[in-house]
Amino acid sequence: MFEKILYPTDFSEISLHALKTCIPKLFEMGAKELYLLHVIDITVAELEAFELEEIYRKKLEELARELKEKGINAKAEVRVGIPSLEIAEASEEAKVDLIVTPSVGENVWRQMFLGSTASNLTRATKKPVLLLKYVKKDDSYELAVDCSEIFRRPLVALDFSECSIKIIKTVRKFEELIEKGILLHSVDYGKIEELEHNIEIAKENLEKSAKGVKAEFEREVLVGTASQAIIGTALAKGATLIVIGKKGRSVLKDLILGSTAERVMRDSKPPVLLVPCE
Repeated sequence: MFEKILYPTDFSEISLHALKTCIPKLFEMGAKELYLLHVIDITVAELEAFELEEIYRKKLEELARELKEKGINAKAEVRVGIPSLEIAEASEEAKVDLIVTPSVGENVWRQMFLGSTASNLTRATKKPVLLLKYVKKDDSYELAVDCSEIFRRPLVALDFSECSIKIIKTVRKFEELIEKGILLHSVDYGKIEELEHNIEIAKENLEKSAKGVKAEFEREVLVGTASQAIIGTALAKGATLIVIGKKGRSVLKDLILGSTAERVMRDSKPPVLLVPCE
């Protein structure tokens, strides 16, 4: 299991909900240390940022105390700067295994154009990021998947590049929690006459990849757009998590063209674990 977890919070309702209901369950699964972080956005607060630092430090330390009472080894830190960059820097300094952050599913795409911390963070950090997907229900939001179930049935998307090796290594972190997962590859390349051959090669590669983890995985090779194959299969197979590699850190390119990871992050119903491949 991921032992060191960084959880950045902005004290919003959803952020506090995830902190109090989801994070403790990750510690029941084997997490050991929690780094709570709040970043005062210097671009918004400007001159008032440093005056707010002590106020937010007290609020964060109170949250840490509440978690310690539940047996969670929690540390708190407040920084001033650009949130996504400060979070990425803090994750490196603390040598965490995972960053966890909530995301409101239906608004992710709109928020990306407004510079949301979650989407910018996935580009800035070299650490795996677990996006806890919230869905709107009536007048409130709730987690799409209960955190105690997140690692039970992961769909792991592979493209057989070096990135896939990093993804498999990340999956090993929680393999003991997997009941049965899905390894998926989408053939969206090659000429029509090469399709059958490419499918067979993909099946062979998935078989090899499955040997890299102890947990049981079924294998799926589909033909078509990767993001659609991943999202559609996750829904059809009842996946509790989507694991996918994140390549490239060009904000402009990702926003204009829309990488597979960006589309999955935007449209998926279950949580998404983004594994950096650079």
